[in-house]
Amino acid sequence: MSETPPFSPTVALLTVTAAWQAAFAEALKPVGLTSRTYALLGHIRAMPGLSFSELARRSRITAPSAHVAVAGLKKDGLVEDDTERAGAASHLRVTPAGDRLLADAGARIAALDAEFAAKNPSLTEALRAHVADLMRAPR
Repeated sequence: MSETPPFSPTVALLTVTAAWQAAFAEALKPVGLTSRTYALLGHIRAMPGLSFSELARRSRITAPSAHVAVAGLKKDGLVEDDTERAGAASHLRVTPAGDRLLADAGARIAALDAEFAAKNPSLTEALRAHVADLMRAPR
């Protein structure tokens, strides 16, 4: 008989993450967003005038990937680029349609958050405290 491995908080967190990441994706699917496009829209809304380079850094993707993703968001009418001329730094912003979509997605995520918190109150508080600690830590 094999020995039970010791508890690993890292493996446990990854396991919990995988389950809730799937629920997150399902919550966003009806509004036509993925977790990546939701995050991109959120970054752009939080910082109007954001450049592609900064968007890529914040999203942990390459600048070319950011350009491709934003092109899709622009095609869908969710993002505009206020750049006046070719070759100038981009100044991205979310359109009113993008704001409405983010509000709808936000309501879906709030419901998911409420479900998670109800099922896992102590984990929710531990995560809240951990994120607060991360935000206070020097960079």
